[in-house]
Amino acid sequence: LCGAAFLSGIPGTMGGALAMNAGAFGGETWQRVINVQTIDRQGVVHRRTPLEYKVAYREVTLPREEWFVGCELQLEPGDVEAERGEVQRLLRQRNATQPVGLPSAGSTFRNPPGDHAARLIEAAGLKGFQLGGARVSEKHANFIINAGSASASDIEALILHVQQIVAQKSGVQLQTEVHIVGEPA
Repeated sequence: LCGAAFLSGIPGTMGGALAMNAGAFGGETWQRVINVQTIDRQGVVHRRTPLEYKVAYREVTLPREEWFVGCELQLEPGDVEAERGEVQRLLRQRNATQPVGLPSAGSTFRNPPGDHAARLIEAAGLKGFQLGGARVSEKHANFIINAGSASASDIEALILHVQQIVAQKSGVQLQTEVHIVGEPA
């Protein structure tokens, strides 16, 4: 089966991919969703369709306090060897352009309409900038990497710093793609 090569190399779980409509290389998770299974606080499993969700770029609005635990994706019959080749091509492209192998949460900011967060961050002079143990990647400016000793506070402070400087220099307010869970560090 073919049609999900774009998911190759995206870090995380399928539940996370569903929760934020993860995607890369022109594809998005919810383009392939037939249905999802969720679980609520009482442990009840629900089966839901995409029509029950508001889905946008890197955003899915959940109608209830539920969490994704499974899904069914629409894939197509096709040339499996060609699909494997596409997966390998996308992984090579990802390895060439992103800090694969370094600790990060993936892309930190959503791309604003008509632009790229990495371009704005680099144009603001922040590529390689470091606060504590958190650093803007030299390879891809939309990745914040752990340079060896980053705390949650370091990462959150660097995210805020990048947002402030990019807004000052370009007028664009970057929105986070990563989801910070819990109390601010």
